[in-house]
Amino acid sequence: MILPELLAPAGNREKLHVAVHYGADAVYLGGKEFSLRNLADNFSPEELSDAVSYAHDHGVKVYLATNIFPGNADLVEMRRYLEKVAEIPLDACIVADPGVLELVKEISPERPLHLSTQANTTNWLSARFWKRQGVTRVNLARELSLEEIREVKEKGGLEVEVFVHGAMCISYSGRCLLSSIMTGRDANRGECAQPCRWGYALVEEQRPGVYFPVMEDERGTFIFNARDLCLLEHLPELVESGVDSLKIEGRMKGIHYVASVVRVYREALDRYRDDPEGFRVR
Repeated sequence: MILPELLAPAGNREKLHVAVHYGADAVYLGGKEFSLRNLADNFSPEELSDAVSYAHDHGVKVYLATNIFPGNADLVEMRRYLEKVAEIPLDACIVADPGVLELVKEISPERPLHLSTQANTTNWLSARFWKRQGVTRVNLARELSLEEIREVKEKGGLEVEVFVHGAMCISYSGRCLLSSIMTGRDANRGECAQPCRWGYALVEEQRPGVYFPVMEDERGTFIFNARDLCLLEHLPELVESGVDSLKIEGRMKGIHYVASVVRVYREALDRYRDDPEGFRVR
């Protein structure tokens, strides 16, 4: 049985070491610029080079997130940044914006390109389109069902990556304006304040002072504050679907979170490989 890659977050060097130690096959991380987790510690070009060397020495791949949506004013600095990291032997760049994709292809033509969930890939025809643009892997939108994931894998013609654990977003794959409107922090530039996790109530304008609580339990309701994703119980179906990579969200999470989640998924995947019929979530 061939297991999918276990892809873990690395918000800084210490978290990278932890992810490697507890069994990640690959890590994704961001630089000090142009990553969608600006509040994480992230890596300077020099730190990034050291991180890649450490990971490769332990047989772990490294993917660099360059998945913001830059404006015209950002393009010169974006180019400079990509030129700075061009000689670092990264295993892929994660992109969302077609312009950034073109820059990576121009500056590092041999570098594999992974399409971020920010690109909202929800069908196999879109996957084929991105393949024609040079993308080698697509991170599918969290909203897809298992059957839809299978179909993209069968018909898309490229590697498929899916989230298995971590925070969800109330908007389609992170395309949210709540944070920008309410706090001035742009989610599409890595500064999301997660206002969807605040406490809310609905008020009908003809009945001021009468509040309907907005909450979610195992039966609903999906308005705000989505429950975190956990697909441990569905690992057998995901493995059998042929997906290539299982991604854990959490570059902003602490060291203990990274350690515990990576360890749990590593052990679960290995148990399923060794005994598919007897696999149970502990």
